[in-house]
Amino acid sequence: MKNIHKIKVLTVAVAVSLFAFNCSNDDDDNMNNAPDFSGTYSQEDQMGRPAINTVFVSAASKDMFNVTIPSAQGAAFQSMFQTNLKALSPAYANPGDKNALGLDAAAFTGLLATDVLTVALDKPTTFYDGTNVLTGRNLADDVITVELILIFGGETGLTMSENPTLSNDNVNANDKPFLPSFPYLASPW
Repeated sequence: MKNIHKIKVLTVAVAVSLFAFNCSNDDDDNMNNAPDFSGTYSQEDQMGRPAINTVFVSAASKDMFNVTIPSAQGAAFQSMFQTNLKALSPAYANPGDKNALGLDAAAFTGLLATDVLTVALDKPTTFYDGTNVLTGRNLADDVITVELILIFGGETGLTMSENPTLSNDNVNANDKPFLPSFPYLASPW
């Protein structure tokens, strides 16, 4: 009796899936049309460096930050970034406290407030490799851990220093290896 019930459930599931996921030719007429770029477009989000906008821009200022051109972001948002950094991290609690880059709160947030991903053409491309800083970004760069170290790691930047539980996201590798050639990203699950 149980097997008959399982077969009925399986039959219904297959029928529903065939009905729900069928193919149609309704879109064949649109295959040769060029994209339509007419209209008014506006920038909706600013995310040059992962997590910077998310962490340092106050909720009431998100819309303004997202539409501010990067060259104007530093002047408009550095003080907010500095206030939020000091509220987040005791690593900047004392005057003269610096991060692993040797930057105090004002200098560090001045760098972050212009939310762009910089690329150096004459250095290795990396978010941070111990020597090169913000010279680009490799897919395998552990960007979030680097940001956590710079925010919470104190002067040494060591994860065992001032705030060890906040200085590492503990995600040490991608779920699949990157490919050696384009498109570099592994196929999805």
